[in-house]
Amino acid sequence: MQTIPILNLALTGIPAMFVVFILWSWSAGAGHSLAALARMVVQLLLIGYLLVYIFEADVSWIVLAVIMVMVIAASWIALRTIPQWRGALYGYAFVSILIGGGLTVALVTQAVLTLDPWYQPSFMVPLAGMIFAASMNSVSLAAERMLAELRRGVSYVDARRIAMQAGLIPIVNTLFAVGLVSLPGLMTGQILSGVSPLIAVRYQVMVMCMIFGASGMSAAIFLTLLRQRLGHQLDSELLGERL
Repeated sequence: MQTIPILNLALTGIPAMFVVFILWSWSAGAGHSLAALARMVVQLLLIGYLLVYIFEADVSWIVLAVIMVMVIAASWIALRTIPQWRGALYGYAFVSILIGGGLTVALVTQAVLTLDPWYQPSFMVPLAGMIFAASMNSVSLAAERMLAELRRGVSYVDARRIAMQAGLIPIVNTLFAVGLVSLPGLMTGQILSGVSPLIAVRYQVMVMCMIFGASGMSAAIFLTLLRQRLGHQLDSELLGERL
């Protein structure tokens, strides 16, 4: 696979900076997006060096520690849409992502791919990252929509339905578009590295199913736990800005 020179890589920032400029001119949070882009670059550089170490070390506890860090971070980021309630709902986000994503990681790595050793870092870490990221996004969207609907006076059952649908919008759109509008990252990377498209398709089907499953399970668990947290208040009104 071709190595991208740093100068060429910098060119990919042109469209991103154009969007930042639009956000700035529209007073739509340019600073936040610029900070997110900078953080993305730093985080990817750090994880690149870290993954080299993890793959060479080939130790199970290191892999498990990395996965736990993923869950902790994903749970916090998932509640970015409702920052005033992060502390109160963090535990529910953590449990939801850990169970929904963790069960999916275990199924894919141990039953589908049958990794040997079971913690094989080059497979476990990237797959866990994709799964927990999908769970994070679904919980984030579901949480924001759920509380927005409750503020409008919608009953818990209807709000849960709307929130669940909202949480799955990104992955459902991707399912409809894959193969027609886009070739997903994993499949594209395998094809570029010389893998047969027919083999790449099998891996991509696995990825799409695992992301959909993890997203749906995590969102459903979170919404169920949220019901238990707020109790009868959900059937009448959401009281102010407190839980």
